[in-house]
Amino acid sequence: MVLVKSVYLLTERFPGAERFGLTSQMRRSSVSVPSNIAEGHGRLTDRGLRVFLAQARGSLFELETQLLLSCELGFSDKTESDRLVTDCNEVARILNGLIKVLEVE
Repeated sequence: MVLVKSVYLLTERFPGAERFGLTSQMRRSSVSVPSNIAEGHGRLTDRGLRVFLAQARGSLFELETQLLLSCELGFSDKTESDRLVTDCNEVARILNGLIKVLEVE
């Protein structure tokens, strides 16, 4: 959820022309991460949770790509993009651990 808030704050400064482009896409992919985790938790089975954790992971990698692109396009500075990519990597590490634990069972 902290990552989502950071993405929203970052994209507030994007050009207006990107409102329906990269801004919208980044916000949707960031919101998708905790939303998929919550939905998977609500499935009440390890298999169901694992599927949604994998979807959350996919959205996270999508967001990471968009963060790098936003920097390349000059919509964000490298320091801020790098910080958020590092945050994405930390969330990915946690998701990977959860997925691995669920695969054992």
